[in-house]
Amino acid sequence: MHYLTNELVFPPVATASEDGFLAIGGDLSSDRLVLAYKSGIFPWFEAGDPILWWSPNPRMVLFFDDLVVSKSMRNILNRNTFKVTFNQDFRGVISNCQKINREGQQGTWITNEMIEAYCKLNELGIAKSVEVWQDDELVGGLYGVDLGTIFCGESMFSKVANASKVAFINWSRHLKANNYKLLDCQIYNPHLESLGCREIARDEFIEILKS
Repeated sequence: MHYLTNELVFPPVATASEDGFLAIGGDLSSDRLVLAYKSGIFPWFEAGDPILWWSPNPRMVLFFDDLVVSKSMRNILNRNTFKVTFNQDFRGVISNCQKINREGQQGTWITNEMIEAYCKLNELGIAKSVEVWQDDELVGGLYGVDLGTIFCGESMFSKVANASKVAFINWSRHLKANNYKLLDCQIYNPHLESLGCREIARDEFIEILKS
């Protein structure tokens, strides 16, 4: 197990455990978070626990040509039921991601400390959000860390059916139009797979990060 100190450094991701656990400790300073994401690492821990850092293998990603938009979703998008904005209410999005109930999950890994850390990244123009509105109410969205050519998605929420899918699809199309290489989704889940995401080897992901 690697214990981080005040020194701004991470161990090689190849030293992570089989489940992707890499290191413990350190802090959530903007400099450390940026270094982590550029190295293929992200924090994931619960309130009251020390900071845990992860680099899973394989890695769940979306290559934009693989994006799946079902016929029913195309109909929803074409009806303009929702209004979509970019980076207009970052704190609202991350706070809703913290509070939303998720099936099979107790509590949240988005601690108050993490909210403040990512809001600081947002102020620096590094963390960004997508907001989905219905009748002027924030009903869905996502947020993550923007590395310039790769967007590292962190979490999504939805208060009404399909709102998070609307955020994901609109943001993916925006990233593709701006020549991003991929959207990092970290770890597998079937919802992401249904949208076209797939797993790739960590080594391949790191090579794309470096290119």
